[in-house]
Amino acid sequence: MRILHPDNTSPAQADKTSTAIHLRDVTVSYQEKPALRSVSMDVPQGEIIGVVGPNGAGKSSLVKTMLGLIQQDAGEILYFGKPIQECRQLVSYVPQTGAVDWDFPVTVLDVVMMGHFGRLGWLGRPGKKHKKAAIDALETVGMAPYRNRHIRQLSGGQQQRVFLARALCQKAEILFLDEPFGGVDASTEKAIFSLMDNLAADGHTLVVVNHDLSVLDRYDQLLLLNQHVIAYGPPREVATEENLRKTYGGHLSLLDKAEIAIKDHLR
Repeated sequence: MRILHPDNTSPAQADKTSTAIHLRDVTVSYQEKPALRSVSMDVPQGEIIGVVGPNGAGKSSLVKTMLGLIQQDAGEILYFGKPIQECRQLVSYVPQTGAVDWDFPVTVLDVVMMGHFGRLGWLGRPGKKHKKAAIDALETVGMAPYRNRHIRQLSGGQQQRVFLARALCQKAEILFLDEPFGGVDASTEKAIFSLMDNLAADGHTLVVVNHDLSVLDRYDQLLLLNQHVIAYGPPREVATEENLRKTYGGHLSLLDKAEIAIKDHLR
């Protein structure tokens, strides 16, 4: 059952000024070694949030904690005012393509159909309406002609689109994307950003972990993270040279690239 707002609209249909994700003082550690320290942010519904930071900054820990895969030491995480245990079906995760076993014998349509399992249960049997919904989701991401192909026969960008279709089939309102542009060319990156823009315009909220500092201007909000929040807000306000140096330290090559992005895109 979808969680409804008081006016009986689903989260994706609600006022885009509402808060989709609320984090307050989230702290995580591994064997007493801190991974995240007092992370706080409010994510508006219908926006694309970019999460950037160096290796070891806690980006993966943040996503896993927000997905309920890691227990935080302290703090609060709410989705539309509820903990993830009460609204897990509203949240979907699009993994890095390198984290998937591509030898598993499934077609593109099989992968998207998996989006129904959260509501059907693993013993439930999808019917014609579920198959139609899966094909419709593939149509949305431009992958319907590939529905009978094995998933490993696709390019990295095509695989990402299939996982986005699975999230749509799941009817997720909030999507986490982990490095969705890894290994894709410029035209595919543009196509994925366009799809993300369409999803956000439809009321979906996207949290995107990305290492590419040349596309900072494509996000509605930017989280600069290095175990704690360096800055969070609109890119034009937070992607300053000072904040990026605080985030990346001595990684000068990255900062030089970021500085170009700031000059070319964030003026």
